[in-house]
Amino acid sequence: MKITRLYTGTDQKSHFEDIELQFGGNQPMLTTAAHAASSAVFRCAPAGLFLERHPAPRRQFLVTLSGSWEIEASNGVKRVFKSGDVMLADDTSGEGHTSRVLGGEPHVFMTVPLAD
Repeated sequence: MKITRLYTGTDQKSHFEDIELQFGGNQPMLTTAAHAASSAVFRCAPAGLFLERHPAPRRQFLVTLSGSWEIEASNGVKRVFKSGDVMLADDTSGEGHTSRVLGGEPHVFMTVPLAD
């Protein structure tokens, strides 16, 4: 399963990379490796919301449930996340990124802060 990781590079700028979570196991339903999490929160960002440049407050998975938003890494690269997309926010230091809700619908998403 492909997900996008947003991380801080040695240049202190945010960058994107695509990573693959491998499914495995010897059971009817395959799973990925477990990631210890501290909680899960559902959020709703209104249409038109723009968040100025900021680092991620913690390492966390963000799972878009509906709507879409655009994340711009501090190196200038932009990515759009829509329903079903998963991002690992890992840029907890450095210049950070901006976030913008696209279209006329709110962006509904789940955050899963990681314990590690």
